[in-house]
Amino acid sequence: MHRASFDGLIERLSPVKITPSWILDLGAATGHGSRQLARIFRKSRVVSFDVSGKMLRIARKKKPLLSKQTELQGDAMHIPLQTGSIDLVFANLILPWLSDLPDCLIEIVRILKKGGVFAFATLGPDSLAELRSAWSGDDEYDHVNHFPDMHDVGDALMRAGLRDPVLDIDHFAVTYRDNDSLYRDLTANGGRNSLGNRRKTLTGRGRFDSMEKALAARHKDGHLPLNLELVYGHTWGAGPRLSAGEYYFEPTAITRRAQR
Repeated sequence: MHRASFDGLIERLSPVKITPSWILDLGAATGHGSRQLARIFRKSRVVSFDVSGKMLRIARKKKPLLSKQTELQGDAMHIPLQTGSIDLVFANLILPWLSDLPDCLIEIVRILKKGGVFAFATLGPDSLAELRSAWSGDDEYDHVNHFPDMHDVGDALMRAGLRDPVLDIDHFAVTYRDNDSLYRDLTANGGRNSLGNRRKTLTGRGRFDSMEKALAARHKDGHLPLNLELVYGHTWGAGPRLSAGEYYFEPTAITRRAQR
């Protein structure tokens, strides 16, 4: 799925004229996307950024010799890069798992150059509907993320200070041979329940069995279909956000003072 959404993002970026010097691969994991970006944008330097040092060590081992890729570990809410230093921020399926999307977008605005591009793929509200429905009759707690729709994402981009967002939706179907293979996949992708309204105690065997039966009822021909709604978007940086009383001038607009 990550590779399919990567291809979808690159396809949507193809009409955009951009020759980035610096690319940030936000949520790079083991660096597959970073390596692809380095092949596509051969003159660019790619920063593989992830919270997991273990994944970045794998990315470092897999990158080719004399690569222009760099690994950087950190939190997406506090990216340790200079203001206005990045030409392209590439975020493939990292946004759904962030605890505070607005704060992350403000940080992206900070590091993005004026006229730079923020390109992303995220999950829409129809994603994991089968799993959400299977839990719905069990208790009042959240077990599956509630993903924002395309319009809410667009509003968040504008509020953060990004401009002219272009968004569209695609759908992607994944089929699992059994429930356990779905659970393993969610765990491997970091899709564990860390929601604020989750149950703070252990989920009882009875509740879990009830969910399992509801999910098993959705099997077709011995397989479990899972539908995902992909929201693709790209938008442009308008320069760093200014605090009250701050003003910004393009250096080239400053002329000599006329002599009298």
